[in-house]
Amino acid sequence: MGWIVVVIVVLVVIWLVLTYNGLVTLRNRTQEAWSEIDVELKRRHDLIPNLVQTAQGYMGHERGTLEAVTNARAGAVAAGASGDPAKIGAAENMLTQSLRSLFAVSENYPDLKAIAAFTNLQEQLTATEDKIEFSRRFYNGNVRDYNIKLQTLPTSLIAGVIGFKAFGFFQADESDRAVPQVNFGNTPQAGPPPPGSMPPAGGSGPPSMGSSGPPPQS
Repeated sequence: MGWIVVVIVVLVVIWLVLTYNGLVTLRNRTQEAWSEIDVELKRRHDLIPNLVQTAQGYMGHERGTLEAVTNARAGAVAAGASGDPAKIGAAENMLTQSLRSLFAVSENYPDLKAIAAFTNLQEQLTATEDKIEFSRRFYNGNVRDYNIKLQTLPTSLIAGVIGFKAFGFFQADESDRAVPQVNFGNTPQAGPPPPGSMPPAGGSGPPSMGSSGPPPQS
């Protein structure tokens, strides 16, 4: 009987060690995945002041739009300090919506669209948003695996006792995952002339210009 007890104790200790090490590995991978999101979010936040400053000189009548972007950025930075993925996701979605409004309004300012600094910042924000979405998916996959491990037997019996807690997912609205692509070409031409009007000499009117458009993390 003594040997049986010893064997059982050894097996339990081995299981505890393997379970603990497995949870530590999953937790570290999840934290590393979050750090990648954090880097890209900070880069996004750093680009926005330059974008607003560049647009300010050409969009003097759009103060409300510019202030909305600035306020949304401040909210996103504050949410980032909390470390709560749910709060961060909601704040970042608000920031994306305000950026969408800014780029939509910029269509009315051809002089602004011709500024290389503005178009370059827009391209950098789009690239950063793509990286955030990729990192979001990677992070959420790690969170899923880690949380499943915590919630399944027999690990769930000891995970809380030894200090392991579930991570929250970093959610993003499907429609707000990327900064919308804006057409920096010519302004779309007016539609066809009303019935009865004479078409311009030399054939039909000008062709319509398309616009580009854009999903997560995350």
